[in-house]
Amino acid sequence: VQLVESGGGLVQAGGSLRLSCGASGSILDDYAIGWFRQAPGKAREGVSCISHSDGSTYYAESVKGRFTISSDNAENTVYLQMNKLKPEDTGVYYCAPVRILIVGGRTTWHPIDQHWGQGTQVTVSS
Repeated sequence: VQLVESGGGLVQAGGSLRLSCGASGSILDDYAIGWFRQAPGKAREGVSCISHSDGSTYYAESVKGRFTISSDNAENTVYLQMNKLKPEDTGVYYCAPVRILIVGGRTTWHPIDQHWGQGTQVTVSS
């Protein structure tokens, strides 16, 4: 399983970026894909994910209404469109195959293993 993140950069608050997660093989057919981010000194957190079975999408509360995840299976790529960026969105963004858990109306997503790619740096200036 190989995923490669790209599209990060430096942007002013209020700006936009689109991240790409390029996949190899049939991973998008076999797994849900999640985006995670890690800010300096903080734990990695889930940002968004998309189900491979029905295309359902899920978002962390902090990004709802600003970020949109989508999948282009023909291009073998999952995108994360990030609008109205805030300084607190700064971090290294990673994508990974995940398992989606829905318990008591709460949805979480968890990487299937602990193998992470290089990630892509997003820096939002104030």
